[in-house]
Amino acid sequence: MAESLSKNLPKICMALAFLAAMFVASAAGAAQPEPWQMGFQPASSPVMEDINEFHNMLLVIITTITLLVLALLLYCMIRFNARSNPVPSKTSHNTLIEVIWTVAPVLILVVIAIPSFRLLYFQADLPETEMTIKATGYQWYWGYSYPDHGDFEFFANMVEDADLKPGQPRLLATDTQVVVPVDTNVRLIVTAADVIHNWAMPAFGVKMDGVPGRLNETWFRASETGIYYGQCSELCGIRHAFMPIEVHVLEQEDFDAWVKSAQDEYALNGEVPPSPLAQQTQLADARN
Repeated sequence: MAESLSKNLPKICMALAFLAAMFVASAAGAAQPEPWQMGFQPASSPVMEDINEFHNMLLVIITTITLLVLALLLYCMIRFNARSNPVPSKTSHNTLIEVIWTVAPVLILVVIAIPSFRLLYFQADLPETEMTIKATGYQWYWGYSYPDHGDFEFFANMVEDADLKPGQPRLLATDTQVVVPVDTNVRLIVTAADVIHNWAMPAFGVKMDGVPGRLNETWFRASETGIYYGQCSELCGIRHAFMPIEVHVLEQEDFDAWVKSAQDEYALNGEVPPSPLAQQTQLADARN
């Protein structure tokens, strides 16, 4: 057996190293789905940070309950099987046990409910916002308008496979992007022009339905610059899977420059220029 173990030791080490790499990659994550990812994307907003904390708390509670039930089942199987306990008990009631299995679940639900209600209130109660973006869902693309910055509007369509550039993720990249400044409270108004859509951005903890004839609102505050991806999360028709969301988070001065160029370009030809992050990516691709 020792000889067999020594022969297989390199394979075992390689397997462990592979699993460790997958775990590290999952922990590091990105603002988009990653192969072998476990858990949520890294939080990039206060709301998502609270969602992560709540999720981790629930995971501890669920794991504890599962292990307790498993231990009780194993104990009953070993202690009260026909061989160990040939004469079964005829006990029909046990006041203490009945009180415990009634009170314990109630206490557990209270422990879950209090932070749950606090999180729901934090998500739904809009703080004082510094800018507003309106997102309108169409079959099957998104339209965006910036009412606080000249009220210009543009549309974002998925980049088809044949047009993808290096670094652009398939089914997630869009031809124009939502651009917001970092560390800014953004009010997001979501509606739809035809059927129900849903504007979802996992890294921000945002998931809001767009309903025709209604204006739903939510908010987010991106805490780090970068590119973030989401998708429509409501079954909205045959191309539901092909209306992604791409958000570029910039420093305030870069955002101001983008707004100015967006206003100028939109006034000229109705097209919105790419964000500075997109421009950097395009320059890097051109050099390569």
